[in-house]
Amino acid sequence: MTVIETAKITSKGQVTIPNRIRKLLHIQSGASLAFGLSREGIVLLPCKVTAESPYTPGEWARIEKLASSKGRIYRSVKRAKKHIEAL
Repeated sequence: MTVIETAKITSKGQVTIPNRIRKLLHIQSGASLAFGLSREGIVLLPCKVTAESPYTPGEWARIEKLASSKGRIYRSVKRAKKHIEAL
């Protein structure tokens, strides 16, 4: 089935998806959409966006351990800078 609807692009690059298309794709307010390009034109698909951690559970454990540990106390700025440069 081919459905053709038109819409204008605003100066900010925004487009209102025609109501008929929104109903056919079951797109509601707040939905996420994926855009793609094909030889025929632009592909618009409803999609779900999920958060993914950039760290493994082991990395999170090390990060939490570092965050909860007490830091070193330096008696002078010179010693603190020396430690930082050695890292």
